[in-house]
Amino acid sequence: MLAARDTELDEIKALELGVNDYLLKPFSLGVLKARMKRIFQEKTESTKIISGESSIDQSVCKVYKRGEEISLSKLEYRLLLYLVENKNHILSKEQILEKIWDSDGKYVDNNTVSVNISRLRTKIEDDISKPKWIQTVHGIGYIWKE
Repeated sequence: MLAARDTELDEIKALELGVNDYLLKPFSLGVLKARMKRIFQEKTESTKIISGESSIDQSVCKVYKRGEEISLSKLEYRLLLYLVENKNHILSKEQILEKIWDSDGKYVDNNTVSVNISRLRTKIEDDISKPKWIQTVHGIGYIWKE
């Protein structure tokens, strides 16, 4: 926030409302650039999730495995992101259906989650017969193991 008001109370109010920084007029262009660069770097870093051998860059919706980009559909991307955001927590098929498809349950059938997990595994796992990352918890759902 660029401001002419220089009281401590004004700065506190602005920061409490969620501004990233408070810069008083007059200011130098160099200081403004340095502060903006820091803020953009923080935002860029916070959009990347690294888990195991995979990294997800949310700013461009891309997934990498060992540094190489993996081509995922929009649905596969959302499914992977949901699993990774909830790593080491079991997600039931119902939770996944609600989050990834729609809350009204208008999905193809009960096999939808299993089919899409299988497709995702073929792209993420080295050996789909022995999944390391996306594991099935029989009778309950799935878990992203880290």
